[in-house]
Amino acid sequence: MSVRMPPLNSLRAFEAAARLGSFAKAADELAVTPAAISHQVKQLEEFLGAELFKRLPRGLLLTDSGRQSLPELTKGFAHLARAAQAAVSADLTGQLTVSTIPSFATLWVLPRLPRFLQAYPEIEVRLFGDIRAVDFARDDVDLAIRSALQQPANVHSRLLMYEDVFPVCAPSLLNRAPLRRLQDLAHFTLIHDVHIGTAELALSWSNWFTGLPSLPLDPERGLKFSDSIMAIEAAVMGLGVALGRTSIVGDHLATGRLVRPLAISRRNEHALFTVVPEATAHLPKVRAFTAWLEQEVAAEQRAGLADGDRAERG
Repeated sequence: MSVRMPPLNSLRAFEAAARLGSFAKAADELAVTPAAISHQVKQLEEFLGAELFKRLPRGLLLTDSGRQSLPELTKGFAHLARAAQAAVSADLTGQLTVSTIPSFATLWVLPRLPRFLQAYPEIEVRLFGDIRAVDFARDDVDLAIRSALQQPANVHSRLLMYEDVFPVCAPSLLNRAPLRRLQDLAHFTLIHDVHIGTAELALSWSNWFTGLPSLPLDPERGLKFSDSIMAIEAAVMGLGVALGRTSIVGDHLATGRLVRPLAISRRNEHALFTVVPEATAHLPKVRAFTAWLEQEVAAEQRAGLADGDRAERG
């Protein structure tokens, strides 16, 4: 036979008020008004047919009935909280398939991934680097990170970060010739990623120079590579000057493998978004990974790594 239970809100109000010794403090904890706490406690007393508090001019005094009830109620709410956490944790297991462009996967996600795996050891991450747009109806992908001009529609998407684009090179390269002004680039080999596509204009040297003073150099000359990973690695090796964007050169700048010889930079027209299909948007493991990505970006922005120390913007 089921037992008729008092209203849960009334129990919560009484437990908080009894534990804290004040309707006002209980109201702060539960984000309601003191009047609401008083009303809920009164409702519980009427339900039980017993007085739980003596209302005194200087505060509250538990009656014998209230004093006997408090320890069990406190333990009961703690048990409910543990049960709710266990229910969520049970879903923080299994495979999580993440797709993003190879350069972002290799140079941003991968170095940070151990922190996620330490926090969620039961989640088996599958990280795929792919430049193609994800077809969630066809591809077995739970979450994608993609570059786009605007927030993708018809899916669950969130802005992850904006990026700036600026010249980078190895510190050793500057021992051969000075690179203090844009004109000095004429004395250096330019490094190109030839597969960036026509959409992200700021990532190509010819477009990056648009609107800047005319320079005595051919923006198409230099070393050409088929992806950003090779282009950045060539810069690390001292083979020339590449265009780096904040997401994929931030760690290299922090460790000194690369430097920014010029203060000028351009904002990439595209931003990075997390994109999740309807089918997986509700999964705790997807939400956990999305929240972790945003926390990592926020931490870098607070540390000044995501935006660099730009003195000037082009």
